[in-house]
Amino acid sequence: MMTSVQLPRLLFLLLLALALALPVQADEGGLANLRQTSKAFAQIARSVSPSVVFVQVKTKGAGPRAGGSSPSGGEFPFGDDFLKRFFGDRFQDIPHQMPREDEGHAVGQGSGFAFASKSGLLTNKTYLLTNNHVVENAEKIRVKLQDGRELDAKVTGRDPQSDVAVIEIPVGGIPALPLADSSKLEVGEWVVAIGNPFGLSNTLTVGVVSAKGRTGVGINDYEDFIQTDAAINPGNSGGPLVNLDGEVVGMNTAIFSRSGGYMGVGFAIPSNLLKAIADQLIDKGKVTRGLLGIIIQQLTPDLAKSLGIDASEGILVAQVNEGSPAAKAGIRTGDVVVDYDGKPVTDVGSFRNQVSLTAPGTRKSLTILRDGKRKTLTVTIGELTGNELAAGGQAQSADEIGLTVQELTPRLAEKLDILPGEGVVVTQVQSGSAAAMAGIKPGAVVLQVDRKKVRSAAEFRKAVAQGDKGRGILLLVRQDGMQRFAALKW
Repeated sequence: MMTSVQLPRLLFLLLLALALALPVQADEGGLANLRQTSKAFAQIARSVSPSVVFVQVKTKGAGPRAGGSSPSGGEFPFGDDFLKRFFGDRFQDIPHQMPREDEGHAVGQGSGFAFASKSGLLTNKTYLLTNNHVVENAEKIRVKLQDGRELDAKVTGRDPQSDVAVIEIPVGGIPALPLADSSKLEVGEWVVAIGNPFGLSNTLTVGVVSAKGRTGVGINDYEDFIQTDAAINPGNSGGPLVNLDGEVVGMNTAIFSRSGGYMGVGFAIPSNLLKAIADQLIDKGKVTRGLLGIIIQQLTPDLAKSLGIDASEGILVAQVNEGSPAAKAGIRTGDVVVDYDGKPVTDVGSFRNQVSLTAPGTRKSLTILRDGKRKTLTVTIGELTGNELAAGGQAQSADEIGLTVQELTPRLAEKLDILPGEGVVVTQVQSGSAAAMAGIKPGAVVLQVDRKKVRSAAEFRKAVAQGDKGRGILLLVRQDGMQRFAALKW
């Protein structure tokens, strides 16, 4: 029989044994989680790889656009000798040195993947998504499947402004990757990039979503990039970026690099934009975009202060084109757009994308701030033609501000394509002045000072003298064919 002295001792020994076992169990639990994660990535590779293709393009002359910012070709960044140290004789089997010259032709390489169009999977053909810069100017496109088959492909449609292209091959039965709703993607989520970096087919890299909605990167006219740290290298262009369910959330398009290789910043076109563009390319062979007919600029704190509004919302209308849908709807220069079709407007890039993806002829609501008051307008979206942008681009002596101006003569007005009496022309800008810092140059036309029109040099000087030096003054300037607001403080 156990005594009262023995019982506490036994309990102590049991607790000690349990405490010693816990770290072992914790380690085993952690390893189990890692093994489970590893298996998940392996499953993604198995399910996604059959849908990913290797795209080889032959063009005359310079070949597809490639370079440090675009992972669609290029050579190994460290050279052959560096890699031979690691691969030895096997390096000869690796498809390196690309794009290469082939009897007067340039050969570029990239990636692509199968997807289902609106009509679903077809038995006689398969549609593949890739980048426009992979296949532009192509004389011949050759696609290699994971099972080793090689097929000639043709372009279904290209959209240079978004860098999206659809090509097709004359076979069915290739598994199509589902396109996820990229709007539900969150920063910090795991993503997997699959493609053919440096011609090394079916390469998988893993990372996270670093940021969403990247605009103003300067790669495409219409941008809404997913930023990721999953390794993307030359040759990855056109390959899918997928989530842990194996669904496409984006298409790998560009890298930020000073060496030509991976530096931790890659960009992918989101799947929602891909779908909208691809559907039109398949249906019509081109993309039809909506048009408002305004020039817009980002609302900076200085501009917002000059306008007396909250800097945290909206974009500023710097110009309304005559006869445009915006003009017909009653939008004016100086209005701040805060809402489009029931969705808040926060930056120039996303607003431009929203308008461009609106079908011409569609009626949309637009909420603006004017003189501190909200007003909702209804606009009928027009159709974009030529190379103009759907909602315009980033709208980039008064001794105090460093400007010398003169009145517009009829000859000057004709040369500057402006009516006489509409503003004053800048003849000199003092280096280092407030005007110079705001990017105003000789030849620019000042149309307004603090929202009031100026028609003579005397009116201009008077308006500047009456300005609030603490708050600064707000100029409406026409320069390089576009209008923009400039907030000057001195």
